Amino acid sequence: MNAGTATQPTGIDNQQQQQQQHPHTQHEQQIQQQHLVNSKLPQKSLESKGKYTLQDFQIMRTLGTGSFGRVHLVRSVHNGRYYAIKVLKKHQIVRMKQIEHTNDERRMLKLVEHPFLIRMWGTFQDSRNIFMVMDYIEGGELFSLLRKSQRFPNPVAKFYAAEVTLALEYLHHHNIIYRDLKPENILLDRNGHIKITDFGFAKEVETVTWTLCGTPDYIAPEVIATKPYNKSVDWWSLGILIFEMLAGYTPFYDSTPMKTYEKILQGKVIFPTFFHPDVVDLLGQLITADLTRRIGNLQSGSKDIKCHPWFSEVVWEKLLAKDIETPYEPPITSGVGDTSLFDQYPEEHFDYGIQGDDPYAEYFNDF
Repeated sequence: MNAGTATQPTGIDNQQQQQQQHPHTQHEQQIQQQHLVNSKLPQKSLESKGKYTLQDFQIMRTLGTGSFGRVHLVRSVHNGRYYAIKVLKKHQIVRMKQIEHTNDERRMLKLVEHPFLIRMWGTFQDSRNIFMVMDYIEGGELFSLLRKSQRFPNPVAKFYAAEVTLALEYLHHHNIIYRDLKPENILLDRNGHIKITDFGFAKEVETVTWTLCGTPDYIAPEVIATKPYNKSVDWWSLGILIFEMLAGYTPFYDSTPMKTYEKILQGKVIFPTFFHPDVVDLLGQLITADLTRRIGNLQSGSKDIKCHPWFSEVVWEKLLAKDIETPYEPPITSGVGDTSLFDQYPEEHFDYGIQGDDPYAEYFNDF
Protein backbone atom coordinates (compact mmCIF):
# COMPACT_ATOMS: atom_id res chain seq x y z
CA MET A 1 0.00 0.00 0.00
CA ASN A 2 1.17 3.50 -0.74
CA ALA A 3 2.41 4.96 2.55
CA GLY A 4 1.02 8.35 1.68
CA THR A 5 -2.60 7.71 0.80
CA ALA A 6 -5.69 6.27 2.43
CA THR A 7 -7.60 3.66 0.47
CA GLN A 8 -11.27 2.85 0.52
CA PRO A 9 -12.05 0.79 3.64
CA THR A 10 -13.79 -2.51 3.39
CA GLY A 11 -14.51 -2.39 7.09
CA ILE A 12 -17.71 -0.33 7.18
CA ASP A 13 -20.09 -3.25 7.04
CA ASN A 14 -23.74 -3.30 6.21
CA GLN A 15 -26.33 -4.45 8.74
CA GLN A 16 -26.79 -7.87 7.06
CA GLN A 17 -23.11 -8.77 7.30
CA GLN A 18 -23.15 -7.61 10.90
CA GLN A 19 -26.04 -9.90 11.78
CA GLN A 20 -24.36 -12.86 10.08
CA GLN A 21 -21.05 -12.34 11.86
CA HIS A 22 -22.26 -11.49 15.36
CA PRO A 23 -24.54 -13.74 17.42
CA HIS A 24 -25.52 -10.79 19.66
CA THR A 25 -28.95 -9.35 19.13
CA GLN A 26 -29.14 -5.65 18.36
CA HIS A 27 -30.78 -5.14 21.74
CA GLU A 28 -27.78 -6.64 23.54
CA GLN A 29 -25.45 -4.50 21.46
CA GLN A 30 -27.38 -1.37 22.38
CA ILE A 31 -27.14 -2.28 26.07
CA GLN A 32 -23.37 -2.87 25.73
CA GLN A 33 -22.92 0.41 23.89
CA GLN A 34 -24.98 2.35 26.42
CA HIS A 35 -22.88 0.78 29.17
CA LEU A 36 -19.69 2.07 27.53
CA VAL A 37 -21.09 5.56 27.03
CA ASN A 38 -22.76 5.77 30.44
CA SER A 39 -20.07 4.11 32.52
CA LYS A 40 -18.56 6.22 35.29
CA LEU A 41 -15.27 7.88 34.44
CA PRO A 42 -12.68 5.40 35.69
CA GLN A 43 -9.76 6.38 37.87
CA LYS A 44 -6.73 5.09 36.00
CA SER A 45 -3.81 3.72 37.95
CA LEU A 46 -0.27 4.27 36.74
CA GLU A 47 1.70 1.41 35.24
CA SER A 48 4.27 1.78 38.00
CA LYS A 49 3.54 2.77 41.55
CA GLY A 50 4.35 6.22 42.82
CA LYS A 51 5.20 9.42 40.97
CA TYR A 52 7.34 9.58 37.86
CA THR A 53 10.58 11.53 37.63
CA LEU A 54 12.79 12.49 34.70
CA GLN A 55 15.17 9.68 35.71
CA ASP A 56 12.51 7.11 34.78
CA PHE A 57 12.89 7.97 31.08
CA GLN A 58 15.47 8.22 28.36
CA ILE A 59 14.64 11.12 26.01
CA MET A 60 14.93 9.99 22.38
CA ARG A 61 13.81 12.81 20.04
CA THR A 62 11.30 15.63 19.55
CA LEU A 63 7.94 14.69 18.00
CA GLY A 64 6.42 18.15 17.91
CA THR A 65 6.80 21.72 19.16
CA GLY A 66 4.41 24.44 20.28
CA SER A 67 4.34 27.84 21.92
CA PHE A 68 4.63 26.39 25.44
CA GLY A 69 7.15 23.60 24.91
CA ARG A 70 7.48 20.34 23.01
CA VAL A 71 6.58 16.66 22.88
CA HIS A 72 9.36 14.08 23.12
CA LEU A 73 9.54 10.39 22.36
CA VAL A 74 10.93 8.74 25.49
CA ARG A 75 11.74 5.22 26.60
CA SER A 76 11.01 3.91 30.07
CA VAL A 77 14.19 2.71 31.80
CA HIS A 78 12.01 0.24 33.74
CA ASN A 79 9.90 -1.59 31.14
CA GLY A 80 11.63 -0.52 27.89
CA ARG A 81 8.37 0.77 26.43
CA TYR A 82 8.04 3.99 24.45
CA TYR A 83 5.93 6.93 25.60
CA ALA A 84 5.36 10.53 24.56
CA ILE A 85 6.15 13.19 27.15
CA LYS A 86 4.62 16.63 26.73
CA VAL A 87 6.82 19.29 28.34
CA LEU A 88 5.38 22.74 29.02
CA LYS A 89 7.40 25.71 30.25
CA LYS A 90 5.84 27.25 33.34
CA HIS A 91 6.89 30.82 32.55
CA GLN A 92 5.30 30.56 29.09
CA ILE A 93 2.05 29.17 30.50
CA VAL A 94 1.85 32.02 33.01
CA ARG A 95 2.91 34.69 30.51
CA MET A 96 0.26 33.59 28.01
CA LYS A 97 -2.43 33.26 30.70
CA GLN A 98 -2.91 29.53 30.12
CA ILE A 99 -2.76 28.34 33.77
CA GLU A 100 -6.42 27.31 33.87
CA HIS A 101 -6.25 25.56 30.48
CA THR A 102 -3.12 23.65 31.53
CA ASN A 103 -4.65 22.46 34.80
CA ASP A 104 -7.86 21.58 32.94
CA GLU A 105 -5.86 19.50 30.45
CA ARG A 106 -4.25 17.46 33.24
CA ARG A 107 -7.62 16.93 34.94
CA MET A 108 -9.43 15.94 31.71
CA LEU A 109 -6.73 13.48 30.66
CA LYS A 110 -6.74 11.91 34.12
CA LEU A 111 -10.49 11.37 33.87
CA VAL A 112 -11.08 10.11 30.34
CA GLU A 113 -10.70 6.56 29.11
CA HIS A 114 -11.93 5.69 25.63
CA PRO A 115 -10.56 3.74 22.63
CA PHE A 116 -10.27 6.91 20.52
CA LEU A 117 -8.81 9.29 23.14
CA ILE A 118 -5.14 9.61 24.14
CA ARG A 119 -4.24 8.05 27.50
CA MET A 120 -2.17 9.84 30.13
CA TRP A 121 -0.16 7.75 32.60
CA GLY A 122 0.94 10.47 34.98
CA THR A 123 2.57 13.86 35.50
CA PHE A 124 5.53 15.40 37.32
CA GLN A 125 7.33 18.75 37.41
CA ASP A 126 10.61 20.48 38.10
CA SER A 127 11.14 24.13 38.97
CA ARG A 128 10.78 25.27 35.33
CA ASN A 129 8.62 22.72 33.48
CA ILE A 130 5.65 20.42 33.83
CA PHE A 131 5.69 16.94 32.27
CA MET A 132 2.78 14.79 31.09
CA VAL A 133 3.48 11.12 30.31
CA MET A 134 1.23 9.73 27.56
CA ASP A 135 0.98 6.80 25.19
CA TYR A 136 3.18 7.10 22.12
CA ILE A 137 0.94 6.84 19.04
CA GLU A 138 3.24 5.86 16.17
CA GLY A 139 1.06 6.44 13.11
CA GLY A 140 1.49 10.20 12.90
CA GLU A 141 -1.12 12.92 12.46
CA LEU A 142 -4.25 12.62 10.36
CA PHE A 143 -3.19 16.06 9.08
CA SER A 144 -0.04 14.59 7.46
CA LEU A 145 -1.99 11.77 5.82
CA LEU A 146 -4.58 14.23 4.51
CA ARG A 147 -1.91 16.49 3.02
CA LYS A 148 -0.23 13.53 1.29
CA SER A 149 -3.59 12.23 0.03
CA GLN A 150 -4.81 15.78 -0.83
CA ARG A 151 -8.32 14.63 -0.01
CA PHE A 152 -9.96 11.43 1.19
CA PRO A 153 -12.47 9.29 -0.71
CA ASN A 154 -15.97 9.38 0.79
CA PRO A 155 -15.67 6.05 2.72
CA VAL A 156 -12.29 7.04 4.22
CA ALA A 157 -13.55 10.42 5.48
CA LYS A 158 -16.62 8.60 6.83
CA PHE A 159 -14.48 6.13 8.78
CA TYR A 160 -12.47 8.84 10.56
CA ALA A 161 -15.55 11.04 11.09
CA ALA A 162 -17.40 8.11 12.68
CA GLU A 163 -14.57 7.43 15.16
CA VAL A 164 -14.40 11.14 16.03
CA THR A 165 -18.18 11.13 16.56
CA LEU A 166 -17.89 8.31 19.12
CA ALA A 167 -15.10 10.14 20.95
CA LEU A 168 -17.09 13.40 21.11
CA GLU A 169 -20.20 11.52 22.23
CA TYR A 170 -18.22 10.06 25.15
CA LEU A 171 -16.73 13.43 26.15
CA HIS A 172 -20.09 15.19 25.97
CA HIS A 173 -21.73 12.48 28.05
CA HIS A 174 -19.21 13.42 30.75
CA ASN A 175 -19.87 17.17 30.29
CA ILE A 176 -16.53 17.78 28.60
CA ILE A 177 -16.32 20.12 25.59
CA TYR A 178 -13.20 19.39 23.51
CA ARG A 179 -13.02 22.75 21.64
CA ASP A 180 -9.98 22.08 19.44
CA LEU A 181 -10.99 19.48 16.86
CA LYS A 182 -8.73 19.60 13.75
CA PRO A 183 -6.64 17.08 11.76
CA GLU A 184 -3.45 18.08 13.63
CA ASN A 185 -4.99 16.87 16.91
CA ILE A 186 -6.00 13.46 15.57
CA LEU A 187 -3.26 10.82 15.68
CA LEU A 188 -3.38 7.38 14.07
CA ASP A 189 -2.38 4.31 16.04
CA ARG A 190 -0.35 1.47 14.53
CA ASN A 191 -3.51 -0.14 13.11
CA GLY A 192 -4.92 3.11 11.71
CA HIS A 193 -7.55 3.92 14.35
CA ILE A 194 -7.72 7.47 15.66
CA LYS A 195 -6.55 8.90 18.98
CA ILE A 196 -7.63 12.45 19.75
CA THR A 197 -4.81 14.25 21.53
CA ASP A 198 -4.07 17.71 23.01
CA PHE A 199 -6.69 18.49 25.63
CA GLY A 200 -5.33 22.01 26.21
CA PHE A 201 -8.72 23.59 25.42
CA ALA A 202 -10.96 20.84 26.85
CA LYS A 203 -13.27 22.03 29.61
CA GLU A 204 -15.81 20.46 31.93
CA VAL A 205 -18.99 22.50 31.46
CA GLU A 206 -22.35 21.77 33.09
CA THR A 207 -24.20 24.57 31.28
CA VAL A 208 -22.39 27.14 29.09
CA THR A 209 -19.00 28.87 28.79
CA TRP A 210 -17.70 32.01 27.05
CA THR A 211 -13.96 31.59 26.43
CA LEU A 212 -12.66 32.37 22.94
CA CYS A 213 -10.36 29.50 22.00
CA GLY A 214 -9.72 27.08 19.17
CA THR A 215 -8.22 27.25 15.68
CA PRO A 216 -9.61 30.01 13.35
CA ASP A 217 -10.86 27.74 10.52
CA TYR A 218 -12.68 25.48 13.01
CA ILE A 219 -14.22 28.02 15.43
CA ALA A 220 -18.02 28.11 15.62
CA PRO A 221 -19.82 31.43 14.98
CA GLU A 222 -21.24 31.57 18.53
CA VAL A 223 -17.67 31.54 19.91
CA ILE A 224 -16.53 34.36 17.57
CA ALA A 225 -19.62 36.38 18.52
CA THR A 226 -18.66 35.91 22.23
CA LYS A 227 -22.03 34.38 23.01
CA PRO A 228 -22.37 31.72 25.71
CA TYR A 229 -21.90 28.30 24.10
CA ASN A 230 -21.94 24.60 24.92
CA LYS A 231 -21.12 21.22 23.33
CA SER A 232 -22.65 22.49 20.07
CA VAL A 233 -19.24 23.96 19.12
CA ASP A 234 -17.72 20.47 18.79
CA TRP A 235 -20.42 19.40 16.31
CA TRP A 236 -19.74 22.51 14.20
CA SER A 237 -16.04 21.53 14.19
CA LEU A 238 -16.95 17.97 13.17
CA GLY A 239 -18.68 19.48 10.14
CA ILE A 240 -15.57 21.50 9.26
CA LEU A 241 -13.40 18.38 9.70
CA ILE A 242 -15.59 16.27 7.38
CA PHE A 243 -15.57 19.07 4.79
CA GLU A 244 -11.77 19.39 4.95
CA MET A 245 -11.23 15.62 4.71
CA LEU A 246 -13.42 15.42 1.58
CA ALA A 247 -12.37 18.69 -0.11
CA GLY A 248 -8.75 19.08 1.01
CA TYR A 249 -9.42 22.59 2.35
CA THR A 250 -11.69 24.19 4.96
CA PRO A 251 -14.93 25.93 3.91
CA PHE A 252 -14.12 29.37 5.37
CA TYR A 253 -10.37 29.49 4.70
CA ASP A 254 -8.86 32.94 4.14
CA SER A 255 -5.43 34.56 4.33
CA THR A 256 -5.93 36.07 7.81
CA PRO A 257 -7.87 34.93 10.91
CA MET A 258 -10.01 38.10 10.82
CA LYS A 259 -11.14 37.41 7.24
CA THR A 260 -11.82 33.78 8.19
CA TYR A 261 -13.97 34.94 11.12
CA GLU A 262 -15.90 37.26 8.81
CA LYS A 263 -16.62 34.36 6.45
CA ILE A 264 -17.70 32.13 9.36
CA LEU A 265 -20.14 34.80 10.58
CA GLN A 266 -21.50 35.18 7.03
CA GLY A 267 -21.95 31.39 7.03
CA LYS A 268 -21.97 30.81 3.28
CA VAL A 269 -20.68 27.30 2.45
CA ILE A 270 -19.92 26.38 -1.17
CA PHE A 271 -19.88 22.60 -1.57
CA PRO A 272 -17.70 21.02 -4.28
CA THR A 273 -19.78 19.33 -6.98
CA PHE A 274 -18.26 15.91 -6.22
CA PHE A 275 -19.67 15.86 -2.64
CA HIS A 276 -22.28 13.10 -2.18
CA PRO A 277 -25.82 14.50 -1.59
CA ASP A 278 -25.99 12.74 1.81
CA VAL A 279 -22.86 14.49 3.09
CA VAL A 280 -24.06 17.85 1.76
CA ASP A 281 -27.24 17.30 3.79
CA LEU A 282 -25.29 16.34 6.94
CA LEU A 283 -22.86 19.27 6.62
CA GLY A 284 -25.74 21.67 6.05
CA GLN A 285 -27.02 20.62 9.47
CA LEU A 286 -23.63 20.70 11.22
CA ILE A 287 -22.19 23.90 9.72
CA THR A 288 -25.13 26.10 10.65
CA ALA A 289 -25.17 29.08 13.01
CA ASP A 290 -28.76 28.22 14.00
CA LEU A 291 -28.36 26.18 17.19
CA THR A 292 -31.98 25.05 17.00
CA ARG A 293 -31.08 23.31 13.73
CA ARG A 294 -27.53 22.12 14.40
CA ILE A 295 -27.53 18.33 14.43
CA GLY A 296 -25.90 16.87 17.56
CA ASN A 297 -27.26 19.83 19.55
CA LEU A 298 -30.91 18.74 19.30
CA GLN A 299 -33.00 16.67 21.68
CA SER A 300 -31.57 13.29 20.63
CA GLY A 301 -27.97 14.56 20.76
CA SER A 302 -25.31 12.52 18.96
CA LYS A 303 -27.88 9.86 18.04
CA ASP A 304 -29.17 12.16 15.27
CA ILE A 305 -25.70 12.25 13.71
CA LYS A 306 -25.18 8.49 13.99
CA CYS A 307 -28.57 7.83 12.38
CA HIS A 308 -27.97 10.24 9.49
CA PRO A 309 -28.08 8.57 6.02
CA TRP A 310 -24.40 9.44 5.34
CA PHE A 311 -23.43 7.11 8.20
CA SER A 312 -26.03 4.45 7.28
CA GLU A 313 -23.54 1.61 6.68
CA VAL A 314 -21.50 2.25 9.85
CA VAL A 315 -21.94 -0.47 12.48
CA TRP A 316 -21.22 1.63 15.55
CA GLU A 317 -20.76 -1.25 17.98
CA LYS A 318 -18.09 -2.88 15.80
CA LEU A 319 -16.39 0.46 15.28
CA LEU A 320 -16.23 1.10 19.03
CA ALA A 321 -14.71 -2.36 19.52
CA LYS A 322 -12.18 -1.62 16.71
CA ASP A 323 -13.57 -4.75 15.11
CA ILE A 324 -13.38 -3.48 11.53
CA GLU A 325 -10.65 -3.00 8.98
CA THR A 326 -9.14 0.48 8.86
CA PRO A 327 -8.75 2.30 5.51
CA TYR A 328 -5.03 2.91 6.04
CA GLU A 329 -2.43 1.07 8.09
CA PRO A 330 0.56 3.28 8.90
CA PRO A 331 3.77 1.80 7.41
CA ILE A 332 5.69 1.59 10.69
CA THR A 333 7.49 -1.02 12.74
CA SER A 334 5.52 -1.35 15.94
CA GLY A 335 7.00 -1.25 19.44
CA VAL A 336 10.50 -0.07 18.52
CA GLY A 337 9.96 3.68 18.79
CA ASP A 338 9.58 4.13 15.01
CA THR A 339 9.24 7.89 14.34
CA SER A 340 9.36 7.81 10.54
CA LEU A 341 5.88 9.37 10.24
CA PHE A 342 6.76 12.41 12.38
CA ASP A 343 8.58 15.52 11.13
CA GLN A 344 12.15 16.19 12.20
CA TYR A 345 12.73 19.07 14.63
CA PRO A 346 16.00 20.70 15.67
CA GLU A 347 17.05 19.36 19.06
CA GLU A 348 17.97 22.04 21.58
CA HIS A 349 19.61 21.98 24.98
CA PHE A 350 16.79 21.33 27.45
CA ASP A 351 16.66 22.78 30.96
CA TYR A 352 14.85 19.73 32.33
CA GLY A 353 15.22 18.43 35.85
CA ILE A 354 16.37 21.69 37.46
CA GLN A 355 15.32 21.87 41.09
CA GLY A 356 15.40 25.09 43.06
CA ASP A 357 13.44 28.29 43.42
CA ASP A 358 10.08 27.96 41.65
CA PRO A 359 8.16 31.25 41.39
CA TYR A 360 5.19 29.46 39.77
CA ALA A 361 4.80 26.55 42.19
CA GLU A 362 1.42 27.74 43.50
CA TYR A 363 -0.18 27.50 40.03
CA PHE A 364 0.64 23.85 39.36
CA ASN A 365 0.06 22.07 42.69
CA ASP A 366 -1.66 19.10 41.05
CA PHE A 367 1.32 18.22 38.85
